Amino acid sequence: MTSPSTLTRSAEQLHTAVRWTRAQWLLLMVVCTVLALDGLDVSMVGVALPSIGHELHLGTDSLQWIVSAYVLGYGSLLLLGGRLADLLGRRRIFLIALTVFAAASLLGGLVNDPTLLIATRFVKGLAAAFTAPTGFSIITTNFAEGRERNKALSIFTTFGASGFSLGLVVGGLMTSLSWRWTFLVSVPIAVAVVLLGMLFIPRDKPSTEESGHDVWGAVTLALGMLGLVYTLVSAPEKGWGSVATIAGFAVSAAVLATFAVIENRVKHPLIRFGILREGWVARANLSAVGLFGSYLSFQFILTMYLQSVLGWSPLGMALALLPTGLLVATSAPFADRFIEKFGAPKLILTGLTAMGLGYVLFLRVGTSPNYVLDILPSVILLGIGFALAFPSINVQATAGIRDSEQGLAAGLIQTSTQVGAALVLAVTTALVSGHGTADGTSSTLSAAAMLDQYRPGLVLSAAVAIAALLVAASPARRRRALAEQPAA
Repeated sequence: MTSPSTLTRSAEQLHTAVRWTRAQWLLLMVVCTVLALDGLDVSMVGVALPSIGHELHLGTDSLQWIVSAYVLGYGSLLLLGGRLADLLGRRRIFLIALTVFAAASLLGGLVNDPTLLIATRFVKGLAAAFTAPTGFSIITTNFAEGRERNKALSIFTTFGASGFSLGLVVGGLMTSLSWRWTFLVSVPIAVAVVLLGMLFIPRDKPSTEESGHDVWGAVTLALGMLGLVYTLVSAPEKGWGSVATIAGFAVSAAVLATFAVIENRVKHPLIRFGILREGWVARANLSAVGLFGSYLSFQFILTMYLQSVLGWSPLGMALALLPTGLLVATSAPFADRFIEKFGAPKLILTGLTAMGLGYVLFLRVGTSPNYVLDILPSVILLGIGFALAFPSINVQATAGIRDSEQGLAAGLIQTSTQVGAALVLAVTTALVSGHGTADGTSSTLSAAAMLDQYRPGLVLSAAVAIAALLVAASPARRRRALAEQPAA
């Protein structure tokens, strides 16, 4: 779900008509459908959380793992996924990973054990960590550099953003039948794409060059992030000063420190830390954590609030949030034109400002809100903010980076987006869990009590977005980024 740096190419390149063969169109649709499916899965399942919690008797702290397990699996191995595709063959990795995704979706829709359900989500995230970068590289190796590739990558990005944004609506429709359909609906689509991929994705030969595969870096990153998130989520129950909590933070820090040592010593690291000192890379990655972290956490709280506090149906909630999805989906095809005309830094600042304002306005809600006056303004502001900031942040993350490290910069921003979002969601859940009974489905809690329980999470979403805005607005880095923008 990322915007590649090629969106910053000139308008002349982007807008010139490109003629593709039927085979190229079919190949592009296969790859784009999978990216849309990845985005759809993240937001669609979020709508079903209250229903899942009610049927399986899960509290908020457990429900967040259904979301976090996916994004952690995705973010932890994303950097390694592209390299293994080069080693074993892009077509092979893409089809195998998509098959695993379909199998995990089927199992997730059938199980009743919460632990197994969470495990299937983690496996789906791991599968997506291979399909996303592999799909990207399939495009770059099958479409000629220049106008052809730029247009293909623009369409690729549009599918990902639209899938994530419209997942709320699809999730509402599926949950109105059963929460299990939010898992099962992906199965026939994934199976169909596997069959189409076998026909339309060209065979490629594995790389014979020694490019290096930082397996231990990927393992330590995954274990460190999992340990950190688990410690954050379990801290309210065990106590922030308990031995288990302190030990959890210490072990997680040690594992992540080991990851840093490995990256500084291995010949082909997953992350070359020096890249963070170039251009807007560091600030773009921090902005991505703030944008997606605040949005995913807000969505998590919002679905619980609308369904558990207000008693809305999943379909009613989905329709209420439809403006956000429509704004993102309809604006995505024009993201490159907006960036070229106004510059990515300006759009990042505008987008993060809109999102921060949307979160702050939502703090006014009570147990009997007026949708038009109390909810719709935030829904519109979040749609505008996400539509402007998300593609612009991804463009800035690769702006000014030499061609040999474009893949690294693109993988880094995807990892920051997913893993950072999981961390912010974990902190949100810790705040909610530490502010009363965490089971939003409990009938013993009044609507006012549940709203009070969720409010710290809403405050955190606003604070994270504002912090991201301050990072993006740093004068020194902003001037440098503006200097790198193409002339209007």
